[in-house]
Amino acid sequence: MARFFLEVSYKGTAYSGFQVQANAVTIQSEVEKALSTYYRQPFSLTGSSRTDAGVHALQNFFHFDSDIPVHNDHLYHLNAILPADIVAKNFFSVNENAHARFDAISRTYQYHIYQTKNPFFEDRAWFYPYPLDIQKLNEAANLLTLFHNFQSFAKKNAQVKTFECTIIQSNWIATDYGLMYEVTANRFLRGMVRALVATQLKVGRGKLSAHQFTKIITEANAANADFTSPACGLFLSLVKYPYQL
Repeated sequence: MARFFLEVSYKGTAYSGFQVQANAVTIQSEVEKALSTYYRQPFSLTGSSRTDAGVHALQNFFHFDSDIPVHNDHLYHLNAILPADIVAKNFFSVNENAHARFDAISRTYQYHIYQTKNPFFEDRAWFYPYPLDIQKLNEAANLLTLFHNFQSFAKKNAQVKTFECTIIQSNWIATDYGLMYEVTANRFLRGMVRALVATQLKVGRGKLSAHQFTKIITEANAANADFTSPACGLFLSLVKYPYQL
């Protein structure tokens, strides 16, 4: 058996998340079905990042083992089987011990906000028509790199051994349609990016000071953070590994 990575991108609007679930259509279930149909044998995939329902990805990865030699010449036919909102981009032959999830050294997410009504952004960004101070937003974003315990920004009942994360970069960028938040970390907690976005927006609107935002971080209490940002604006944009793919 040889091990392969499969790079995919997708629009998550129609799916109940990334990972296989009983009685639900997910990104993983659709990709497994397409691979099994094309290669005429069952496939079991392991994903690098479990995006939630409605979340998109410019880049995500699966790994799988197969005794069939798979290569990029097959992508055209595989994509013809996949739904239009999921794209198989590349196959990579990797070491037999390579792991799509555990080997990842960082992940980057982007969250998009549009501030003027636009039907073309409806399922790919959050309509947020309020005045925002980007300087205050970046002050809050920069504070995040100083801390490691992000329990305040994890959904309740998160089944994790630790709330420790290292945020490598965090910043807000002005765009033609509004704003984009970009954040890179060694790991993320469930719901963390969306909570960071919604809570920082309160700083950008002047509803929270930088001091109050810092207090939310240090109190490690999810009841104090804001989790209202919708899934539609969130994209997994980059997954990095310690080896070349």
